[in-house]
Amino acid sequence: MPDQSSSAPSAAAIETFELSKRYGRTTALAGLSMRVEPGEVFGFLGPNGAGKTTSVKLLLGLTAATSGSGTVLGAPIGDRETRRRIGYLPELFRYQSWLRAREVLRLHAELARLPAGRRGAEVDATLETVGLGDRANDPVGTFSKGMQQRLGLGAALLGSPELVFLDEPTSALDPLGRTEVRQIIRTARDRGVTVFLNSHLLSEVELVCDRVAVVNRGRVVASGTLDELLGEQAVVLRVSDLSAEARTSLDRFGTVATDPADPEQITIRPIDPTQIPDVVASVVLAGGRVHAVAEGRETLEERFLELLGAAPDPEGSAAAHRQIDGGQPR
Repeated sequence: MPDQSSSAPSAAAIETFELSKRYGRTTALAGLSMRVEPGEVFGFLGPNGAGKTTSVKLLLGLTAATSGSGTVLGAPIGDRETRRRIGYLPELFRYQSWLRAREVLRLHAELARLPAGRRGAEVDATLETVGLGDRANDPVGTFSKGMQQRLGLGAALLGSPELVFLDEPTSALDPLGRTEVRQIIRTARDRGVTVFLNSHLLSEVELVCDRVAVVNRGRVVASGTLDELLGEQAVVLRVSDLSAEARTSLDRFGTVATDPADPEQITIRPIDPTQIPDVVASVVLAGGRVHAVAEGRETLEERFLELLGAAPDPEGSAAAHRQIDGGQPR
């Protein structure tokens, strides 16, 4: 028989079907259904009380579901052997202040039952990965909160897990530290690790995640790639002295819309960003004057607020656009 393995769909890293959790009369999770693909960075977003923490506890087997089902790395949720292939960085964690960084990771290596002959090399490599190689022999009590966050990230990545759950991994870090953690996450993904990222820092999620799920009131209300969630690329122009015929001719670049409240503002979407200079040239050639040009789309924050039924901050929406003349979003 011919080999059909190449056409068969790959097993999900995580898959859930109407997973729910109730505590007495309180429903913490109302029916979570989602799929996380192997080797992707998956962002898990939602407001406080949406069920994010409960979801992570269920997926890790730390608590049992009231109803529903799911798999993690191809095994039923809670499978003990599978848990050896998972790394986890909780949002709140604490290490004994007198332990040295190397000792913390050696303890985790023993708990993970890494072969004794590999532990030293694994610990040293992990310390270098999270930028603590030069502080390996320093007590944890001398570490800043950001350094302790790095150490926790190292514990989650120790032993080359196939799946890593990260709960707010950059919350205690400065901008440089966040950049470094994003690179660590990307490096893990490039090695084939699946990363499940729970974060309230939506700008960080935009920069590192391949796909995102937004959960509210215990259910996924939207999921997909950032392109799918944030919509089409657009360009917004402010022009004057442009005839109606010339405006209509711009539809060769995309769908043209004029703001009724501001006739000088024209939006074209979808558009290939490389065509924006051609749009400007066409306006000028037709006798129009171009006063401003911006490209962009909704930010993840704006889309997130829309999904939750809240109105985006009109001042914040300006950050969705990047000025062509060199300005940068704030």
